Amino acid sequence: MNYSYVLLSEQDGRFYIGSTRDLRERLHRHNAGNVRSTAYRRPLRLIYYEACLSVDDAFRRKRYLKSGRGGRYLRQRLACTLSDIRSKKLERC
Repeated sequence: MNYSYVLLSEQDGRFYIGSTRDLRERLHRHNAGNVRSTAYRRPLRLIYYEACLSVDDAFRRKRYLKSGRGGRYLRQRLACTLSDIRSKKLERC
């Protein structure tokens, strides 16, 4: 199985979008700081993923989610999740 996934940085509140064959291992590597592009944005939370049978399909889906249209899709799709996360963050302060 191949996955496209979205991580949310709890430090800066921004998305990281990627694709992988082993989602658990990749998430572990992100949070351990072994991925250069996210090492300074930890901790990261998995907020969305999609499974694909083909590597090419997962890569295409990742590219779409990184586009402007894909970003709008994610914000609409995850509206409740994002509002819950942001409201809890405000309560902690």
